[in-house]
Amino acid sequence: MLPALLLTAGLGTRLRPLSSVRAKPAMPVAGEPLVRRILRWLVSQGVGDVVLNLHHLPESVSAAVGHGADLGLRARYSFENPVLGSAGGPRRALPLLDAERFLVINGDTLTDLPLSDLVERHGRSGALVTLAVVPNTAPHRYGGVLVGDDGVVTGFVGRGSRTPSWHFIGVQVAEAAAFADLPSDQPAESIGMWYPKLIDARPGCIRAVTTDAAFSDIGTPADYLATSLALAGPAAARPVVPGSPLAGARCEVSPTAALLRTVLWDDVVVDEGASLTECVVADGVSVPSGARWQRKAVVPARCCPAGPGDVIIGNLLLAPIAQTTLP
Repeated sequence: MLPALLLTAGLGTRLRPLSSVRAKPAMPVAGEPLVRRILRWLVSQGVGDVVLNLHHLPESVSAAVGHGADLGLRARYSFENPVLGSAGGPRRALPLLDAERFLVINGDTLTDLPLSDLVERHGRSGALVTLAVVPNTAPHRYGGVLVGDDGVVTGFVGRGSRTPSWHFIGVQVAEAAAFADLPSDQPAESIGMWYPKLIDARPGCIRAVTTDAAFSDIGTPADYLATSLALAGPAAARPVVPGSPLAGARCEVSPTAALLRTVLWDDVVVDEGASLTECVVADGVSVPSGARWQRKAVVPARCCPAGPGDVIIGNLLLAPIAQTTLP
């Protein structure tokens, strides 16, 4: 199988305030950092060599992955300052990848897509880039890919467009040549900027493979909570206690506390009488006695300034988690 570039450098802006504590790929999802779940999937598909690009809170990602040996792969890192984006990142990583063809995987998407078929169809087509896509059933949330009957990508539409489109699920096969003409160390986005230029210069060079693969996109705190609960399985219906897949390392929960459909990161202490429902509590937070919180992301207040709708309680910042359909 081809080597892979895992895009883990992003700021995770839509995941604030959680992304002020850990980079998005380092966030625990039902007991395991998201990045490790993605890497396990890559290993199961035969990938043994991965480059991860890093910028925002890089140590949180590298601490979760290390050299990759315990996962059965070789992991190396491409550091970015400033963050270079979904096209500039691959351009910077080309020397480390040292391959004419490689996979590019978003660091915030979980999927069960079989990679071998995508790689094989890319090789037959002669494309510079091949995107894995599913029907775009939520155009109010996602932009889309315009795909002709022959699989050729003809363009892209923004979020809210009424034009029927496909949703890119964060998995693609790319030729090194697709990024070679980008200036080194210059920020650039792929779908938002570079790929349309490639299409204009060489129509047919970007293609798409449609799939019915399952995927979870962890873009917002609501997405993160929903995915964590779904992957926790039956444990999501039980009160959260230390040892639960929804509780991180070294957590302490008072026997009189009630935690329902709630995610605790590492070193969380929950005092007596606290009641939390559908919350996410970040590393090192102490939940005070008698707290009554519902659908809140809770982080140390020192981590980031308060935004609209946020509340400061003592040394904690509480941000609302938007209502959504949870499993």
